[in-house]
Amino acid sequence: MELRHVRYFLALAEERHFSRAAERLHVVQSALSQQIKQLEKELGTTLFTRSTRRVELTEAGRHLVTYARSILVEVERAQDQMSLLATGQAGRVSIGFVGTATYDVLPRIARTVRAQLPDITLELHGELLNPELVEGLLDGTYDLALLRTDAPVGADFEVTALRSERLVAVLPTGHPLAGRRTVPLAALAGEPFVVHPSRSRSSMHDRILDACARAGFEPSPLIEVGETSTLVVFVAAGHGVALVPESVQSLRLDGVTYAPLTETETVRLGLARRARQNSPATERVAAVVERCMR
Repeated sequence: MELRHVRYFLALAEERHFSRAAERLHVVQSALSQQIKQLEKELGTTLFTRSTRRVELTEAGRHLVTYARSILVEVERAQDQMSLLATGQAGRVSIGFVGTATYDVLPRIARTVRAQLPDITLELHGELLNPELVEGLLDGTYDLALLRTDAPVGADFEVTALRSERLVAVLPTGHPLAGRRTVPLAALAGEPFVVHPSRSRSSMHDRILDACARAGFEPSPLIEVGETSTLVVFVAAGHGVALVPESVQSLRLDGVTYAPLTETETVRLGLARRARQNSPATERVAAVVERCMR
């Protein structure tokens, strides 16, 4: 059964007249009659009883009407969905977020995409490290990634700068410097530092050590944790102090105080995607993210 057979059958079933049905379909009457005969032969049953004045549905024809209408509805739905996919208005897009972008950026992007592109399904993955995000982009786990651009990302990706953030100190509430309006980074020399994992596992680790080196000291001991939220919890528990991007201040926990640094130490956040072979939906979401972050 071909789709045109369904269309021809349904037009004749609704018009009950060959001439009117042919006019509705913009075909000659003989072509309509031939197509109906082919359909009846294929199905092995008579669908219409014909007279000189009127065409009536047989019992088999009446049953087929329900199926024919359902088929055409599904075809139209598929055509609409394909159109949305082709223009990037529908689809599935997976986005990974570096840990420090999870708290303020992820909710904002989710709300904006839902409002502007309601037919796109977002898969959101937060609290990730830069290397995980880069690897996920390469193997297709993520279509987009919000990551730190202070460390090299690679030539396989297109990266758009989103914002630059100042680093702030995270101190236990009872710390002697917790009440200060600003804290010189050098004043934290000798304190245990809670940091993200070392070397290639996190871009923030080296960034923090570089900032401390410019302030004239090497932090020791270092307590490494994988997630930003855990890092803040460790500070609240009195295990040490930490440096985080200012957006992390939206993570409110009892037992910690955030204090701006006297120095201007910054980290950069960017949106990365593969340099080619991105779906229209991915490009649409990327454009929304860029507008949302301006």
